[in-house]
Amino acid sequence: MSDDIRGTTAADIADSVRALRERGVLQPGSLLPPVRELAATLGVNRNTAVAAYRQLAQAGLVVSRGRAGTVIAGVDVVAQEGYASDTVLRDVATGNPDPALIPDPFPALATVAGRPVLYGEPVIDRGLDAWARNWVSPDLPHADFRITVTSGAVDAVERLLAQALTRDDAVALEDPCFLASIHTVRLGGYRAVPVPVDAEGMTVEGLRAALAAGVRAVICTPRAQNPTGASMSARRAAELRAVLVDHPYVLLIEDDHFSMLSQHPYESLIGPEHRRYALVRSVSKFLGPDMCLAIAATDPDTADRLAMRLSPGTTWVSHLLQRLTLAQLTDDDVSARVAAAGVHYAARNAAFTARLREHGIDAPVTDGLSLWIELPRPARLVVERLMRRGWLARTGDEFALGDRAEPSHHLRLTVHDLSDDDAATLVTDLVAAVR
Repeated sequence: MSDDIRGTTAADIADSVRALRERGVLQPGSLLPPVRELAATLGVNRNTAVAAYRQLAQAGLVVSRGRAGTVIAGVDVVAQEGYASDTVLRDVATGNPDPALIPDPFPALATVAGRPVLYGEPVIDRGLDAWARNWVSPDLPHADFRITVTSGAVDAVERLLAQALTRDDAVALEDPCFLASIHTVRLGGYRAVPVPVDAEGMTVEGLRAALAAGVRAVICTPRAQNPTGASMSARRAAELRAVLVDHPYVLLIEDDHFSMLSQHPYESLIGPEHRRYALVRSVSKFLGPDMCLAIAATDPDTADRLAMRLSPGTTWVSHLLQRLTLAQLTDDDVSARVAAAGVHYAARNAAFTARLREHGIDAPVTDGLSLWIELPRPARLVVERLMRRGWLARTGDEFALGDRAEPSHHLRLTVHDLSDDDAATLVTDLVAAVR
């Protein structure tokens, strides 16, 4: 294969590999020649070949697998949240909120019409900006933050990474990790550095190791971590802030996706001296995924960079949607419904875990829409057995960063919308599946 690659400079060599890939001579998974072999074949310095491969890696065209060599990159398939398509099985792996608990937006719709917004006007509704500042201020008491509105939390994270990083930069992600974060980092061409999560959140040693590896950004879920449901303790948050003191310019992104529904206090990693940060809160879990709106409270420099990516005439969030969101958030009845929904999710999940404990499966009571259940057998085996009983579940393997030597022993189940009878049946079938 090295005979097909041409060039005497790093740029020429990279262009040659790119052309071979585009013509189909090199397919995803094709092994490229080792650096020394390529350099000898082309008669160039080894550093030139190294630089060529680095350019290709930064462009997302090749992937280094260490001693296994460098291969042409393909399109990685990443699992997605939501209902599975084309199945007759009862799906208990959705991660969805209960549609019956999402407030009806119809009463608020009549209040949002008004003067049209034109090009060149402020991109953030003033009322929503003021409300969002009051929402965030208690959790960022020492920060000089600004508010940005994006099309959901995933959009916010993608834009935050894009304004701060370049391809092949390292990003610290929780492990196991929220599926959308895995997808966003891979598509952006960044390198994911896993940080283990335990019952108190992101681990101290894991974060310390990631920072030592040179990560430029950290994405953390302080409460209702997806998929584990863990919420950060005050002690752990203080320990992590102490680690971050020496890294004030690492972009720290906190995704508080469960926010108003959470039954746990908010513990932040953003210390008073941290210089690059973003607290992201979407409304999708309590006003519905289709609302596609999130607020990001960021340091002023980050806000300025985001503003360049969210300007009138390009990709700002519709003021109609902003007004609709504000109308619901300031409605007392909606607030009461959201609070009741949070209590409901917690109660239903607690009841299910209590049933499991009665049958010898020790599942922790956590926060969030789903449960993270540890099994005595590999989860894939249990899922296959559940499918024969009519259930579709999701294994922890899908949330893992990178390849694992051992299969996952965890299931993520969304059970809050099951009736008592269906919940009892699922528990019975799950107990049978792990035997």
